[in-house]
Amino acid sequence: MHKLLSTLAILFLISPVGSVSAQQSLVKVTSLGSHAGDFCRYDRAFLFEDPDGTRILYDVGRTVAGAGDERLGNIDIVLVSHMHGDHVGDKHLSNVGAGSCAKPEFTVDATNLTNSVKIAVDKNAKIITGSEMPKFFAKKLEAAGGNPKNSLLVRFGGSRQVNGVTLTTVPAAHSNGVSGRFVGGKLGELLDAVGLTAYAGPPTGYVITFSNGLVAYLSGDTGITAEQKSVVADHYQARLAVINIGNTFTTGPKEAAYVVNELIKPASVIPSHANEQATESGKLIAGTRTDEFIKNAKIPVLLPLSGKTMSFDSAGECVSGCSQ
Repeated sequence: MHKLLSTLAILFLISPVGSVSAQQSLVKVTSLGSHAGDFCRYDRAFLFEDPDGTRILYDVGRTVAGAGDERLGNIDIVLVSHMHGDHVGDKHLSNVGAGSCAKPEFTVDATNLTNSVKIAVDKNAKIITGSEMPKFFAKKLEAAGGNPKNSLLVRFGGSRQVNGVTLTTVPAAHSNGVSGRFVGGKLGELLDAVGLTAYAGPPTGYVITFSNGLVAYLSGDTGITAEQKSVVADHYQARLAVINIGNTFTTGPKEAAYVVNELIKPASVIPSHANEQATESGKLIAGTRTDEFIKNAKIPVLLPLSGKTMSFDSAGECVSGCSQ
């Protein structure tokens, strides 16, 4: 009997069952860009899947072809860092691959509801945002026939838990004007006429703690902030970072490299918001901002090639699908 138990124990240790269990504890990250297999000019959107199956859509923007985009599947949570059209989705592709990587064709107008709201209503997903944005999204959800109670607030220092995932917002140094086109009516016309925007509170980034223990920082659009060290690194101890590198509108490639090298120090980083065609047929284009960022970063940089899924362990290490 003892010999049988010993044999079973050895078989369990060398069995592939252990590796299956490890695979099940990984966080999956997929870029939902405009052109499959590349990192293109307006790519912002990411889909995160927790080991428990919870699926989070971050900054859907323009490159997701509406609620019918086959890449989406089930969505539980929609995150919007701020109200600019390229993040909330003022328009979007009619189909994935429309136009070119350098100049995608966004022919579907989503201004009235936003691409984010259209998707949230179709998927019955929660929109989780900070600042004053939840009020805006509650009204948009209601106008679209959705449930306004699905617009949830989480402000700096607080958190919300959905299934096994915990989310909080963190400061971002950017702007958060709401275009008159999104406001609509007479007020929207007046705002546009005088060249002003409404205000939805400060923009945000996000910190997500997944059920396997992985902590990820999603920068939104930001410059360098003190909180990237004191809050994101020191308090939350983020091990995976998704950071904007586009320059002029956000941190440039050298500044973004400084953030990950000296402030956050994650195990892995994914660039976003490069405002350029960064790859061709999946290969990095020399001389691009993305190339400059990679050369300046001291940690592994993983290219967000649209449609390709990367899997991360609790320490922020990419263990499969890693595009370097």
